[in-house]
Amino acid sequence: MLELAILGFLAEAPLPGHELRRRVSQLTGYTRPVSDGSLYPAINRLTKAGLIERRADPAAGAARYVLSMTAAGRADMLQRLREPADHEITDFTRFYIVLAFLSHLPDVTEQHAVLRRRLEFLEEPASFFYDKDQPLRAEEITDPYRRGMLLTARATSRAERTWLREALGEKPPAFDTAGTESDRRPPAAPAS
Repeated sequence: MLELAILGFLAEAPLPGHELRRRVSQLTGYTRPVSDGSLYPAINRLTKAGLIERRADPAAGAARYVLSMTAAGRADMLQRLREPADHEITDFTRFYIVLAFLSHLPDVTEQHAVLRRRLEFLEEPASFFYDKDQPLRAEEITDPYRRGMLLTARATSRAERTWLREALGEKPPAFDTAGTESDRRPPAAPAS
């Protein structure tokens, strides 16, 4: 996902390395801090692959450079956005990186296909806790902290599903007899 973030920001404008690092760090936030040990090797991989170019920026001083995207880099970024891997749909933080640059896809049908994949994932019944193969609902958990996890995840998932339906122009879901939406998949915890 680091590579997609790099390509996404460079699709907007050429940037010096330190500014790119700042933007990627702000996007990924505290859940996935970006170190120089991961950013600069990713930049080198993308440069070797011909997806970005690095050129000296004499106005900025010695050893300073500006990064820009190549035509091949734009094609690669668009392909990554069109067909995100399953873990980029199911992982909350990874999906948000896809979402941050999804507007670069020129075809709204392709944008909606990605949003539908995320919505379908969130519609599947799931939980952080199970009894055999059955997901447990918050109301079935006695531990107050685990119950809190499930209640928070339910609210987050419900809000995201509502937004996804609005973005897709779909109607809100049917409600159960208690007047609440049934439990669905909580957002996936960020991968380590």
